[in-house]
Amino acid sequence: MAVNDISLEQYIAQANRGNNFGGVLGNDFLQKQTYLGIDTSSSSVSGDIFTTTFGRKVWQALNNQTRFFNAIPRTVWGTTAGWRVRTDRGSGRSRPITEAGSLPTVDVSNIATVSSLPRIVGTTFGTTVQGTFVAQLEGGAGDLMGLEMENAQIDHIKEINTELLASSGMLVSAGAATTFTVPASQAHHFKVGDAVAMNNVGTGYDRTSGSVVSSVNETTGVVTVATGTAWADGDTAFIVSRAGFTSIDDIVQEDQATGAATGMGGAAAEVRAYDLTYSGRVAGTWNAAARAGWNAGVGRDLTLQLLDNTIRDIRINGGDPKLILMGHDQYFRLERLLQAQQRYLGYEEYQVGVGSEKTFPGTRTGMNVATYQGIPILADPDVPHSVSSADAVLGSNIYVLDTDYIEIAVALPTQYIENRDYFAANALVVRGLFYTLGELRVKNIWVQGAIRDLNE
Repeated sequence: MAVNDISLEQYIAQANRGNNFGGVLGNDFLQKQTYLGIDTSSSSVSGDIFTTTFGRKVWQALNNQTRFFNAIPRTVWGTTAGWRVRTDRGSGRSRPITEAGSLPTVDVSNIATVSSLPRIVGTTFGTTVQGTFVAQLEGGAGDLMGLEMENAQIDHIKEINTELLASSGMLVSAGAATTFTVPASQAHHFKVGDAVAMNNVGTGYDRTSGSVVSSVNETTGVVTVATGTAWADGDTAFIVSRAGFTSIDDIVQEDQATGAATGMGGAAAEVRAYDLTYSGRVAGTWNAAARAGWNAGVGRDLTLQLLDNTIRDIRINGGDPKLILMGHDQYFRLERLLQAQQRYLGYEEYQVGVGSEKTFPGTRTGMNVATYQGIPILADPDVPHSVSSADAVLGSNIYVLDTDYIEIAVALPTQYIENRDYFAANALVVRGLFYTLGELRVKNIWVQGAIRDLNE
């Protein structure tokens, strides 16, 4: 077994074994003493000072960053492992009845089960014993472990946010039996452990081609998967199961999308959706609002009509949009669109609260927008970009969301574990780990919409 090839359970067990030994920082620094009310002889990690202090620090940072995570309500996980939703109300069960006429045909609703289990996100870091000592000498970096810990906190926050905003799939520019290539700047949307399926450019969607991602090269854009159907230029890789948090792009994915010969949507109207249920979403059902959000992999400029139609479709489906999410490129495009309609009826700068964050400052005359049709606008740099049928990276997507039905269910807030078990690592190294347990829940996908294939 490699040094880093261990499970979370093994890592915690090693950390517990190492807590009673004096390390570089000493035993007193590693754990709270009994006068603080925590039993240092206990093997439970809940009494560890790092879990209590630094884990809490990361959790607080998560809730104080201007990020999509911060705009979504958070709730305790609870006792549920999923829920049931009605995807079909039945046909012919309601109609007028004439005098002495027959009753409507008895039909039943189609009830689907949504599985929702917590996902683990982890961030590791470490330093050597010698490096820690040398860094404290004159001219050194100082507290090397503290420096790495601070950077790991930032990385952990970034990872959770990017998972929540990961793309549900994209066009493949080249491929082989076990690899496919996507634009390098978009490769981070694929994570090790994700299951992907192919929409073949010639034959359409093939769920049986699905295989698990084993590595991602964010420099070249090459994604390695298990042996399966050979990938080729023009195919589309769709993520059907996540190793980490479900993303909002998974939620608004359409079951049927008519596309060009290449580009998102594949060869024809094909089933291509994230597997929200045990059996998968069925063609023609479980569609999100604004099904015209695609443009067959062809870039187009943002228009107010596109945005208005998405809001309209959500309201027709019974929702009331509470948040418009977009990248900074689309934010400035929208600002230029509205600036032409500015009316100088007074100048009053204001901001709108979104969860525990606020929008950029705006005015009620339309310039420097903070809202559109009364809906707050949040710009996040992690919003995914579309990829054109020519393999070019387009502008960021726009999401119109009814956050009344969206929540981050937290099973375990961010925990910190420090490992000084030199024998387990077979090296004189100090290792740290942040991990968070939770998942994105969306109780109504019919009232969440997206606009894709937009120019920057």
